[in-house]
Amino acid sequence: MAEKMKALVMTGKQEMKMEERDIPTPKDNEVLIETAYAGICGTDDALFNGLPGSADAVPPIVLGHENSGVVKAVGKNVTEFKEGDRVSVDPNIYCGHCFYCHTGLFEECENLSAVGVTRDGGLEQYFTAPDTVVYRIPDAVSLKAACSMEPISCGVHTMHIMENIQPHMSALIIGDGFMAKLFAQLLRAYGIRNITMTGRHDDLLAKEQKELKLTRVVNTTKEEIPGDYDIVIEAVGKPETQEAAVKHTNNGAQVFMFGVGEPGQTFSMNTYEIFKKQLTVKGSMINPNSFEDTLALLETGAVEVEPYQANTISLDQVEDVLNKTTPMTGKTVVAVNPNLK
Repeated sequence: MAEKMKALVMTGKQEMKMEERDIPTPKDNEVLIETAYAGICGTDDALFNGLPGSADAVPPIVLGHENSGVVKAVGKNVTEFKEGDRVSVDPNIYCGHCFYCHTGLFEECENLSAVGVTRDGGLEQYFTAPDTVVYRIPDAVSLKAACSMEPISCGVHTMHIMENIQPHMSALIIGDGFMAKLFAQLLRAYGIRNITMTGRHDDLLAKEQKELKLTRVVNTTKEEIPGDYDIVIEAVGKPETQEAAVKHTNNGAQVFMFGVGEPGQTFSMNTYEIFKKQLTVKGSMINPNSFEDTLALLETGAVEVEPYQANTISLDQVEDVLNKTTPMTGKTVVAVNPNLK
């Protein structure tokens, strides 16, 4: 008889059910991973509410695309991993043969699949992934920290698509959530020191300014954002913050729209200003070829993530968090098996 496991299955829009399932058997080129931790992010919230993520999630499906764990078994063709390896998973699986993959724009893959989106993810005790998207974790990096490699790597991708980063540049981060805190660390790691962050609570902003070595913090409920900047990262996803991102720019500035708005959402831009200032406005989606740099940043301590994983919950509590029965502020991670080390 096959061994059993617990799996939290999204059975429909805003519906989840804890099921007992057989532990999956890895295919020839797959790795079976016992989940230690799984992060919850805005993508999970969107999928739970029937909105698209990087791809569409079709129930029944197990969410969880930010994962870490320990290898339990490998397929017969897998040579890079063995039972007991500590790993994290890049959830995005590119087809490698569409036009966008052939031209290097992997994040726009026409056949994108993703762990925790189009195939079962980490909100279950065991899941499988192709060996090509599995990464061994250095000893210096905890499994709890490693479950946030995916969001860090999305920030690293933003850094990768910045052009001509110079230490004299000034940066504005709009928002002070989990991703904004990661961006503050990433900007410093890539050589930017003059960093301003916006938020809405004085006590949190004061704490963030000290911890993240920010030049300036701005409570936008009380004051206007001062000045203009060379790099602006919008990490909220609201029309008013997207408009502010374009507004507060120096000549030649780069603006990165990282915050995810709702489908159909729009905002206004002064097109003459974009022309006159020679602005670059880019979207930044997912994380192609960013996990190796993410590993290096975590291993060296250039980016710290555990202090900003604000809430740790059990698998049984996930549905209450996603449906807002138990509202939580800050980053939430699910301890699927915290005894794994």
